[in-house]
Amino acid sequence: MELLGFELQADLKNAGFVCDFITLPVGEAAKSLNEFSRVISQMIEMRCDRSTTILALGGGVVGDVAGFVASSFMRGIEYYQIPTTLLAMVDSSIGGKTGINITEGKNLVGSIYQPLGVLVDPNILGSLPREEVIAGLGEIIKYGAIRDADFLKNISSWLEDIDSFPFEKAVERSCAIKAEIVSLDEREGGLRKLLNFGHTVGHAIEAHLGYGKIRHGEAVALGMKCAGWVSEQLGILEKDENQLLTDTINKLTLPILPFIDPNIILSFVKKDKKIKNGILHFVVLDELGKGNTCDTVPDEMIMNSLKVIQ
Repeated sequence: MELLGFELQADLKNAGFVCDFITLPVGEAAKSLNEFSRVISQMIEMRCDRSTTILALGGGVVGDVAGFVASSFMRGIEYYQIPTTLLAMVDSSIGGKTGINITEGKNLVGSIYQPLGVLVDPNILGSLPREEVIAGLGEIIKYGAIRDADFLKNISSWLEDIDSFPFEKAVERSCAIKAEIVSLDEREGGLRKLLNFGHTVGHAIEAHLGYGKIRHGEAVALGMKCAGWVSEQLGILEKDENQLLTDTINKLTLPILPFIDPNIILSFVKKDKKIKNGILHFVVLDELGKGNTCDTVPDEMIMNSLKVIQ
């Protein structure tokens, strides 16, 4: 990834721009208060000012941190997202969500701050490790599950041969779905909450195992299996539809989890950002392609849902 950074820096300098770069640690370790503070301090040393523009070149972690820095430095400067992972291309780079993790949970400190633009080049995907691609496919499945049943069915078919998977087509459709939802509900007052399908349990798994022990997209995919099971148990999602969702997710090569304590998972769920006035708004499926939220999911049902991923 540093090679891309050097190439971009050289191109910008050749175009007449003054350009420097700051690197971040690999993985979720970069999403910390210490790293946030370090980047701010380094920008001050570089004599950055309110006319500075940040280019977030990297995966979702880089985009989250760079966006939060942009929203905070001198009360806000301009930035662009240049995602280099499949997950970042279809999810974190779009919508303006920025943030860092703290001990109590993932993304509990952050802001909604829109970039001037998102520059996506699917050709980069050919250089990614297979595990990174699988993580991104988890989020692509999510879009079909909550908004476009035909898209989900296509994804399920495409996954029969991942080597011929039409990534450009899938990225384009995923970005269109997210952009539509965000344009209708930027501040997550209602519709945008659907983008959190699979994330309630997924984030809890990440926090339980320790950030960086499992990729975000992998955790979300596992969380979607749990959410699909919950939807079926609530009597709102047909069994055959949940089976299609589960079968599609199972086509991904997901990690085998160690034992997960349901009580610890529940404790992290209780800190979820979707809790308002003490009530958890759990994202479920009324049917494939039609997400919804439910505020009456019993704690025991959430804990029991873990059996589908153990």
